Amino acid sequence: MSSSFDQYPGTMGEQPLGRIRILRFSLIAVFSLYALRLFNMQIISGEQYRRRSVDIARRTTVLPAQRGEIYDRNFTDPLVVNNDTFAVTITPAEVPEGQIPDLITRVAELLRVPRREVDEKIPPQYYYLYQPLNIASNIPFETIAVLAENLDTLPGLSWQSTPMRNYGDMGSLSHIIGYVGNITREELTQLYNQGYKQGDIIGKMGIERQYDGILRGRDGIETRTVDVRGQRISSNLTRESPAMGKNLVLTVDKSIQLLAEKALGQRMGAAVVMKPNGEILALVSYPWYDPNLFNRSNISAEYSALINDPNKPFLNRAIQSNYPPASTFKILMSTALLAENLINPELKINCTGGMDYGERLWRCWARGGHGWLNLQQALAVSCDIYFWIAGRDYVGIDRIVRYAQAFGYGELTGIDLPGEIAGFIPTRQWKERTTHERWLAGDTMNTSIGQGFTLVTPLQLTNLVAMVINDGVAYKPHVLKEVRDPVSGAIEQTPMPEIIHDMRNEVSPRVFETVRNNMRTVVTQGSARYPNNIRTVEMAGKTGTAEVGLLDRWHCWFTAYGPFNTTNHDEQIIVTVLVEATNPWDWWSPYATAIIFQGIFAGQTYEEAVIALGLQYLSPVQGRRE
Repeated sequence: MSSSFDQYPGTMGEQPLGRIRILRFSLIAVFSLYALRLFNMQIISGEQYRRRSVDIARRTTVLPAQRGEIYDRNFTDPLVVNNDTFAVTITPAEVPEGQIPDLITRVAELLRVPRREVDEKIPPQYYYLYQPLNIASNIPFETIAVLAENLDTLPGLSWQSTPMRNYGDMGSLSHIIGYVGNITREELTQLYNQGYKQGDIIGKMGIERQYDGILRGRDGIETRTVDVRGQRISSNLTRESPAMGKNLVLTVDKSIQLLAEKALGQRMGAAVVMKPNGEILALVSYPWYDPNLFNRSNISAEYSALINDPNKPFLNRAIQSNYPPASTFKILMSTALLAENLINPELKINCTGGMDYGERLWRCWARGGHGWLNLQQALAVSCDIYFWIAGRDYVGIDRIVRYAQAFGYGELTGIDLPGEIAGFIPTRQWKERTTHERWLAGDTMNTSIGQGFTLVTPLQLTNLVAMVINDGVAYKPHVLKEVRDPVSGAIEQTPMPEIIHDMRNEVSPRVFETVRNNMRTVVTQGSARYPNNIRTVEMAGKTGTAEVGLLDRWHCWFTAYGPFNTTNHDEQIIVTVLVEATNPWDWWSPYATAIIFQGIFAGQTYEEAVIALGLQYLSPVQGRRE
């Protein structure tokens, strides 16, 4: 009997042969592909991969650029310079696995800083980075010497020379200049796309922050080839030198700044000195702080004390605090009355010291009354009753708001310093929406003399006076005068005057001329005639005393310009001084203004101006209201 296998001869032999052939072909194809790939990598693309292998073995070090220097308007000695110091870095990937927490503890002890400050700069997600992370800046040489002695036990640690800001004796300039510090995670998130990186030093306040992009310069790079342990394996070194940032020249005159600073004294408040074209000559706020504090390696306690200081030394009161403008608002009211022909300026209103309205007695600041007054006389002696009646019966809140907005109240001036606030002008709609009460005539009366809900900054009031001088034009206030090349000193950029408010189409120049003349009588015949009727320069201005709910003290304002007897605005300056009610009451603002004008136009120091004005024996004027 024949087997079933015999019916299909060769079946068992043919199937294995076919499979073997397929396997052999597959192996040949795979090896051919590998060979082609190796040929491509080694011969065709060999140079490309060789370059890439070199890149992998390169160590790149950032060479920090020096920030540009900052000068006052005279461009002589810099206000801010750079000193050499050291920055300490850690490259996390060079630290053996699991040892970073111990390293952070050890380094914090040697640097004498809280451990968390170092820990925050090396979060766990950075543990595998080969990039050096800046953990401390402005480290003195003595501390670096200690680190060097312990370097064998500090893997991944290194340091390099880096520039440090030296602010000298800033005084009140600190609010203008600001300071620098290490970039935070939040700042890096916002600025990463602008080229900022971990470990950068950036401006935190003032000019340092406002013009950080101009001041910071461009970092350099040093690249060398290293082995797996980070040691140099060749002399191949490439270097791209850093480029220093641009120098800034400010409009501020440091001698005028010091004069205004001393004139204000140790009184919480502000002083602004500005040209009619918006150039800031001085911007003082007291109290101030020392920006050199931020150069120290451990500032936690001192910084915390400043932050918690109830006097708020970080607050620039000239642009970041607002106050009731009080009787300085009567400049605006006079302009509205004249521009709208709402009242005959010679019409006299009788001030008896008080008036009954709305079931209450409204008392003028002069309890005995001023008698019969026209507009000029009312502004000179700052009569409340005249302007209460004028505001309630002639102008009205809607016109008051319109003129306040035209003068720039209730909005930012746009000064090139960070943190400015807008002040506030109340409207009918605001009160109804906020308090669910309708606007009353009494609200209009309060607003007419700069009380009630109205709030302005010292800079806004200064800009209002500038508009009166300029026949209705206000320029954006600014502290930057020029950008200069750090090597040649050549001027690269000069900001042009920028108009931000223009009332020339609505208000006649004759109106502003009348207002200026009326402001002159404040000094020659009115409330400021004693402290401000000085011989050195003719001035025009307005006093203001803002009620704050206290019986023995008020905010004290005085704003003025001079010389009065010239049409050349380049020769004129505006001075505004505010003394807060937090100080003991001494009605100091008019006297401080007189000292500033005397010092500027007589070329005198504060001490010389005080003697020239006979104020060295002046005792506080207690209880003086206007």
